[in-house]
Amino acid sequence: MNTTPQSASVSKAIVVEAGIERAFEVFVSDFGRFKPPEHNILGAPLAETVFEPHVGGHIVDRGVDGSECRWARVLAYEPPHRLLISWDLDPRWQIETDPARTSEIEVRFIAEAPNRTRVELEHRYLERHGEGWEGIRDGVDGANGWPLYLRRFAELLAT
Repeated sequence: MNTTPQSASVSKAIVVEAGIERAFEVFVSDFGRFKPPEHNILGAPLAETVFEPHVGGHIVDRGVDGSECRWARVLAYEPPHRLLISWDLDPRWQIETDPARTSEIEVRFIAEAPNRTRVELEHRYLERHGEGWEGIRDGVDGANGWPLYLRRFAELLAT
């Protein structure tokens, strides 16, 4: 019996009506404006999400009560072409503290015209999360995962 292995990565792309520099800047500086506020694991409502724009920085959710959740690490920061972050959540959608058990999200920005940029996102190495990694893949690949983020990002740029 032949079986096809399940993909341990998710790839998505969108073309936005913005130059490459603006697309990159908005993706980073306004990440919290297009990330759905309900996408957090804090025990309090979300006050803000901050993308720290440098290698060694984090993506941080902050609750209205002052609590914080650092759920991603910035592994590469190459404006305006590329960024690479970790996904530090486990299959139960809780913080994963072992970097060997985290996946990566690479986002590439490719100029198609002076005011048009292709944004390619690859969430890879999902199998590193261990048992249950398929649930992460299904979540980030589904309508409320990366497709939602990219659509909201494009809508933000259009305003």
